[in-house]
Amino acid sequence: MAKFRPVPQRWNRLVPQGLGRSAKGPLPVTSITLCICTFRRASVADTIASGMAQRLPQDVALSVIVADNDDTPSAQALVDRTGIPVTYLHAPARNISTARNACLDATRSDWVAFLDDDETAPPDWLATLLACALETGADAVFGPSRALYPAGAPAWITTNDFHSNRPAPRGRAVETGHSCNVLMRRPPPDLRFDPALGRSGGEDTDFFFRLHRRGARLAVCNAAEVTEPVAPHRLSFRWLAERRMAEGQHYAIAAARPRPLLLAGALAKATASAALALPHLTNRPRLAYWTLRALFHLGVARATLLPKQRAVYGQSEP
Repeated sequence: MAKFRPVPQRWNRLVPQGLGRSAKGPLPVTSITLCICTFRRASVADTIASGMAQRLPQDVALSVIVADNDDTPSAQALVDRTGIPVTYLHAPARNISTARNACLDATRSDWVAFLDDDETAPPDWLATLLACALETGADAVFGPSRALYPAGAPAWITTNDFHSNRPAPRGRAVETGHSCNVLMRRPPPDLRFDPALGRSGGEDTDFFFRLHRRGARLAVCNAAEVTEPVAPHRLSFRWLAERRMAEGQHYAIAAARPRPLLLAGALAKATASAALALPHLTNRPRLAYWTLRALFHLGVARATLLPKQRAVYGQSEP
């Protein structure tokens, strides 16, 4: 297996007008490509706009790629109507790995960022991620995605903030991460998202586990937050339970750990979480918290025995 070798931070290609110039002449330019994969979501227009509104240092050049994962180029007209100069790619297959890989294959920039098509980023988002990467020497930096709940969302959900995605290290190390808010050095051509996971999810967990195992340094930057509105159909225990079980399966499949140890540990943690839920039968927020933790670990256990996963990508949401 080839070792991960970060590409140089500086490049010597042409500098976009207005960027990379000083009284002493042209400055070296750091290039970033923002990748947005989309499937039948009108919200991608807002995502693109927030990406193009980024305030970056003078020596940083930004480009944007939108990869449409629908069977037909259904997002092209929407992207064109934004009036924003972006690169549009039609990457059909209803497989999110296919869309992500199309973005990676199309870029030649020093850094690659990913943002989901229902998220928006504040103007300092990319600059904050880049500063964190340079300060820590990280090859990939993950930021949180904060959920925006609609009025009337159940208190047991909002109290626990179940829908936000906040990356965290495992012990002292960051071993994997997510693609909904990430900046990484452009990976080598032989490292791509696994199409076998592109319908079930977990392709990003697997990708960043493999990136880490190649020697890449991963970091978390809590200051680089993006936001994502929560759709009403996701405000149910059933949806969250299915999501936690799936996340457990994704983790188990991607983690390079002996299956017997993974199974034993998951069953022990699921049992402990269930026991901690019992005293809270009349406290719905705490009951939901520990029950969903138990379901995550049951998902890990299930994947060690039955690794096949259900398809969730490539289907229009209500």
